[in-house]
Amino acid sequence: MKRSRGAALAAFIALLSAGVVGAGPASALANGTAATPGQYAFAVKLVMTNIPTSTGGTYDSGCSGALISPTWVITAGHCFHDVSRNPVSGPVPYSTTATFNTVTTNPTPTTAVTFSIDTVQQSPTADIALAHLSGASAANNPVRPLHLAATAPSKGTILTMAGWGATQAVNPTPSNQLYWGQMKIARFSSTTVSVTGYAPSSNTSACPYDSGAPYFTSGATPLLVSTESNGPNCPHTTAETTARIDNQTSWIHKWVPDLP
Repeated sequence: MKRSRGAALAAFIALLSAGVVGAGPASALANGTAATPGQYAFAVKLVMTNIPTSTGGTYDSGCSGALISPTWVITAGHCFHDVSRNPVSGPVPYSTTATFNTVTTNPTPTTAVTFSIDTVQQSPTADIALAHLSGASAANNPVRPLHLAATAPSKGTILTMAGWGATQAVNPTPSNQLYWGQMKIARFSSTTVSVTGYAPSSNTSACPYDSGAPYFTSGATPLLVSTESNGPNCPHTTAETTARIDNQTSWIHKWVPDLP
């Protein structure tokens, strides 16, 4: 959900006070490029409905993510939380669907794979969550998963990001079109990777509802380097905070038995 609707600021403050790094909901990519049919099929659109609030109401939201096995999606930890905005593990806290392998987007994605999320696992050290696809298997999920990076990030590396968020921060809404762009690694820590816009523009940047979107290398076998966590209002030319993947692989292997 990065910066999602009117609740974004409250969510950000509450999650920071809960000790979650890079908290806040997400949108589609600002100043990016529309994906062609089937491009980046592993890029997941997460739709959350009837999310409860502390005052007794509900709202809808969304995040982005990536398929990392036939049965599991990786996304931002803050996408799944309780009414107090604390990230949660276990049964999914509200109805959530995952859609990917999109072919057309007008007016909504079609010829795509859609599953419900049934359980979530939170990383103990980063703003990362694993979401399990209910009823999914290698037999009924034809999409090739995104592989995980096993080595540390390198400053200056160009990464591609593909997300389902908004395209700007003013009255943002999740997109029905997958967008992608390229970012450059500016620096990294033990849990985060900071990136800046590279192409098609220096202010190509993540927006609300892009939370959890994958940042990956190019090539025949793309590697997931990080996932969207938080950043300034889009579009912008400053650093975006993403969650580092390579030192999360032992924890991911614990929960995901069918990694490629």
